[in-house]
Amino acid sequence: MKKLVILGGGESGVGAAILGIAKGWEVFLSDLSPLKEKYRKELEQLGIRYEEGKHTEAEILSADCVIKSPGIPHKAPMIKKIQERGIEMISEIEFASRYTDATIIAITGSNGKTTTTSLIYHLLKEAGLSVGVGGNIGHSFARMVAQEEKAYYVLEISSFQLDDISSFHPHIALLLNITPDHLDRYNYSFEKYTDAKFRITAYQGAQDFLIYDADDPVILEELKKRPIAAQLIPFSLEKNNPQGGFVLGENLHITFNQNTLEMPTKELTLKGKHNLKNVTAGSLAAKILNVRNENIRKSLTTFQGEEHRLELVKKVNDVTYINDSKATNVNSVYYALDAMPAPIVWIVGGVDKGNDYTPLIPYVRDKVKAIICLGLDNLKIKQVFQGIIATIIEAHSMEDAVMVAKGLSSEGDTVLLSPACASFDLFESYEDRGRQFKRYVEKL
Repeated sequence: MKKLVILGGGESGVGAAILGIAKGWEVFLSDLSPLKEKYRKELEQLGIRYEEGKHTEAEILSADCVIKSPGIPHKAPMIKKIQERGIEMISEIEFASRYTDATIIAITGSNGKTTTTSLIYHLLKEAGLSVGVGGNIGHSFARMVAQEEKAYYVLEISSFQLDDISSFHPHIALLLNITPDHLDRYNYSFEKYTDAKFRITAYQGAQDFLIYDADDPVILEELKKRPIAAQLIPFSLEKNNPQGGFVLGENLHITFNQNTLEMPTKELTLKGKHNLKNVTAGSLAAKILNVRNENIRKSLTTFQGEEHRLELVKKVNDVTYINDSKATNVNSVYYALDAMPAPIVWIVGGVDKGNDYTPLIPYVRDKVKAIICLGLDNLKIKQVFQGIIATIIEAHSMEDAVMVAKGLSSEGDTVLLSPACASFDLFESYEDRGRQFKRYVEKL
């Protein structure tokens, strides 16, 4: 019996363990951190050996195959030892893909992944297809393959997950955009980060499709240099694509194989330019899978966006409070500021990921009346915007930030939590940050 070692006991690791047992592997799971109780119980119920708080080198290096959690960097000492031994090391998505013949739709990009993934799932589910959704959201791909086999899987895929694939080839890949993000993981090399994103199409064939943003200069430049086997399907807010998606005036146009869906953008539930792109990309995926126009149209009018992404919390004294906690990079904030009406009280800050805030300056100058810095170290944000905004106030808790925002805002204003940063200085996660924001807004 071949031995499968899994490093990391989160959702992807435990999902891989469940699938490994189901497929006849000897499975051992190892995590340097304590396991969550629910995952510990699952492993014990299935009789899967595991350890927590340590890595036993002899156990790990006796593996025939290692599945590495996306959160573990390649520079970690144990990873280097595995590589030196020549042991196969793959991601959970790679492992799961070897045990299913389902049609895979995989979505990556710096921004918009979760919204687009959720939308495609909604489009296919409402069309009556047997479909599961997961990957970087919800259940792991491996868990779904082991426990709920579907005809279609819609997967949100991060660059970290793509780093460790060797044959993973979605039938439809979506590359939404590429902007600087997670550069600390890639030795601050935008080129390496770009390479990771393009791995989503690396193993596609001529029968597969790559849906991409034809307005993204990075993607366009890379497409000139890279041999792509998949059929290229563009979407744009600026260019008319005879095969693909675009917005002309107030209408959405989606064309595949000479069949066109047209729809007024005002009927869409998702608002903002960035969401127009997400809708266009997601609708193209549905068209390729032969979902009928009337089904797509109906689904686009019923879909509700994800929590923490331009989420309307409530209006208080005619001030609108928006939770955009998932905006952990500058590009996400760019779209948020673009979508929101002025005047804006902007709550920003957290763990900086090598951000360049200067592209935001025009929006800040035109639309932002005050900035609330929410983080332990706000120096960089203050330095960039000090000469542009007169009111910059620091807050060191969400409760303080919300109370300050209340004091600074007037009728007709928007209070926007759109941090441009990771959350881990003051919060457990961006979800925790967003929920705290909503909780304190509800108390106003």
